[in-house]
Amino acid sequence: MSKLYLVTDSLICQQAGHNVEYVVEQACKAGVNWVQLREKDLSIEDFIALAHKVLAITQMYNAKLIINDRVEVAVAVDADGVHIGQDDMSYTQARELMGYTKIIGLSVNNLPELTTANALDVDYVGIASIFSTTTKLDTTSELGVEGLRSLCTQTKHSTYAIGGINQTNIQQVIQTGVTGVAVVSAICGTASPYDATRTLIQLIENA
Repeated sequence: MSKLYLVTDSLICQQAGHNVEYVVEQACKAGVNWVQLREKDLSIEDFIALAHKVLAITQMYNAKLIINDRVEVAVAVDADGVHIGQDDMSYTQARELMGYTKIIGLSVNNLPELTTANALDVDYVGIASIFSTTTKLDTTSELGVEGLRSLCTQTKHSTYAIGGINQTNIQQVIQTGVTGVAVVSAICGTASPYDATRTLIQLIENA
């Protein structure tokens, strides 16, 4: 997996003057090869339509498309995988629907959830929230760098940190031993998603 993982937010994209497809293409062009399409408010029909458009882009750049929460959307468009939260469909159900060739990621917020995830055959865990953020509200606390470092030592899975990560703190996050970093506003909310992505990748490489 890439060390930089883009998670989309259509509202933040719009506020920056972009649509989701533009942001995804610019990020992929700049080097992102994992994209999570997150749409909390779209109908299933509109989500599927958008997912088809984004999948065409990710395939063009040999990137992976992960669908957030909506397993039925991932199945409908034959996405590369799905990312589920603690309150979403169970991992067992998701795996039955997705099959064993697809990627499944799981959000964890604390040590008990991480311990439970260790017994599952998930492909990675998304650890949240590292810093204060307005884009991921389904978390119970702010872990900070040391909390993240501790959780990374207690899991057998690949780990992706998310929550308030940007150019000012991405290096200290990557230095915890986490597999990679997921960002939303740090790419979606910028004037140039391409330049923002290149800067983040360079910071990761230099860390």
